[in-house]
Amino acid sequence: MSKREAILRLTVAALLILGAAICAGAQNNPAKHNTREKVSAPPAAAIKTAPADDAKYSYEFTQPAFVINHIVIEHDAEGHGKIIFERKNGVEPITEPLELSEAARTRILNSWNALRFLDSETNYQSDKQFPHLGTMRLRLKNGTRERVAEFNWTHVPEAKALIDEYRRLSNQAIFVFDMSVSRESQPLDSPKLLGLLDKYISRNDISDPQQLIPLLRELSTDERLPLMTRNHAGRILKKLEK
Repeated sequence: MSKREAILRLTVAALLILGAAICAGAQNNPAKHNTREKVSAPPAAAIKTAPADDAKYSYEFTQPAFVINHIVIEHDAEGHGKIIFERKNGVEPITEPLELSEAARTRILNSWNALRFLDSETNYQSDKQFPHLGTMRLRLKNGTRERVAEFNWTHVPEAKALIDEYRRLSNQAIFVFDMSVSRESQPLDSPKLLGLLDKYISRNDISDPQQLIPLLRELSTDERLPLMTRNHAGRILKKLEK
């Protein structure tokens, strides 16, 4: 074998040994992108529940010449609240708990939202004044923010819709109170009260007639009340249950 062939064979052998070493090293030491530790994503932050709406809504009506001359309705976003009302020549204000039906609560809050009350500086008073119809005040307080708007007549549709809802709500609440008094001590007043309720319902002047169905069922069978009252309650009940 010539010297040149010997050198060539030694070179080939060396290359084979080097290749084997590289392969072995690759098996024992995976490539960098395979050996990098997998980093876990940080745990997602817990979703905080939005704080409860602490807004306080208020409606006030005043007209000293009316039989019911002062009404205040206060409630929260869930529809829990109270009504305070005074009668002309009455001894003291009457305060009763108030629960808005879901339908009434939705309509009322939608009207407040449509007004964007706290963000607005709109004057709801129309150019014409009608003080003989009474003065209305809308008040909304949410946290440190508070606004009051006063008017006796308005052409702003959302404001009118809101005060109409509160008027219906007061009609319903005062009827319920008066009927409870009638059942306890003044049963002869009950026919007049049922007649008034019938008119309210026909004029869409009750907040949620369906909310009165349990009461009307009781009235239709309450033997403390005159027969005409029971019959009238039954007729109204049939109309509402259709």
